[in-house]
Amino acid sequence: MKKIIQSLIYTGLAAVLINSTGCKKDYTNPTAATSDQVFSSAKGLAGVAVGLQRTYASNVAYGMSDATGLTTGETMLLNAGNTSEFQFSTGGTAVDGTNGLLGNLWSSSNKVIFDANNVINAASQLTDKGYASGLIGYASIYKALSLGCLSSLWEKVPDTVGTATAAFSDRMTGFARAIATIDKALSAISANPISASFLTDVPAGVDIQNTLYALKARYALFSGSYAAALAAANAVDLTKKSVMNFEAANANPIYSSVTSTNNVYQPVDSTLGLPAALAPDLADKRIAFYTQINPTINPRFRLNGFWISATTAIPLYFPGEITLIKAECYARQATPDLVNGTAELNKVVTKKAANDALGIGADLPAVTPASAAQLLDQIYRNRCIELYLSGMKLEDMRRFGRPLTERKRNLFPYPFRERDSNPNTPADPSF
Repeated sequence: MKKIIQSLIYTGLAAVLINSTGCKKDYTNPTAATSDQVFSSAKGLAGVAVGLQRTYASNVAYGMSDATGLTTGETMLLNAGNTSEFQFSTGGTAVDGTNGLLGNLWSSSNKVIFDANNVINAASQLTDKGYASGLIGYASIYKALSLGCLSSLWEKVPDTVGTATAAFSDRMTGFARAIATIDKALSAISANPISASFLTDVPAGVDIQNTLYALKARYALFSGSYAAALAAANAVDLTKKSVMNFEAANANPIYSSVTSTNNVYQPVDSTLGLPAALAPDLADKRIAFYTQINPTINPRFRLNGFWISATTAIPLYFPGEITLIKAECYARQATPDLVNGTAELNKVVTKKAANDALGIGADLPAVTPASAAQLLDQIYRNRCIELYLSGMKLEDMRRFGRPLTERKRNLFPYPFRERDSNPNTPADPSF
């Protein structure tokens, strides 16, 4: 990363990007650089864009894994003194508007969207259109991910950010906004390819165009737009990976808070939280990818995979996810296409770790589902294993019609900090 970006991140700009996640809606910090100073240059905009990744990784991605893991049974609570996690582990009405992690997840998601909007709008005014398209694409990734977070966890999402009395829309509108953001970014990149100079000013690891297509496939799938999801999935180069990299001074947040402390949560066991009928085959090599065994000190199952060290990268999408999206799109056609759906599913089931860009591989014999229902069961099963602790399982449980008894909440209550300041905040869902 260039020194100019490091300077922006670790000085005054870091404060406005990372710490202003409270209940006020203007998202400003009087001690930081002014918006005119930050947004008047391409380098200043790059600094804000880099901050989006840091805020997203440390607050949004971390929070989604924490909340959904405990709520869907992927993980088990180790210390009831962790109040937010204790609420998720208990479930039901125990999860309420006082939950600090949900409050941070909500405000951080809105903060990322707010800052991304500013970057996207200012970038469109730059004369260097190749640099501008890089900024737009990069910022749009984190805006889309944050819209996807809000839409996956809450029943309704704010129509705007940065105002105290935002109206709300159904969460499917949130997914539609994420897709629209991605489409605009792809159009900008198509018109003006991303310049090499931009790529040297942001952290290595993010494949912007592939990530945009992957996220479009993800959110189109969540929206039930299967033709669009299949088309976007087919545009992703599965030989490439796209990750958020970390370093000692900016460590992997789940490793720092969870793996290294052994004081928050750990994997429930080798089932990865799936019921007996769908639990992984014990020969499935993804179990050993995502978990490791401590033979002497409880809990026996410990996190592995993308959370094993301070510098382990976390993926923005999974090649296996994209293949399973294709399988599901075929399975959910008006006339289910079992042949192509099964073929795509088996690409994941039989995949060896050496043939996956992220090193994930089940390495199992092919399966032969005899009906669309069986195919969908196997797709759900493999999504839960392949995408373990990615924050997507709660959305998948709803989409696949899994019994409510398999999860501890269906959607989350709104933080009191939002309800106290915005009279338009909807009623909380009953479960």
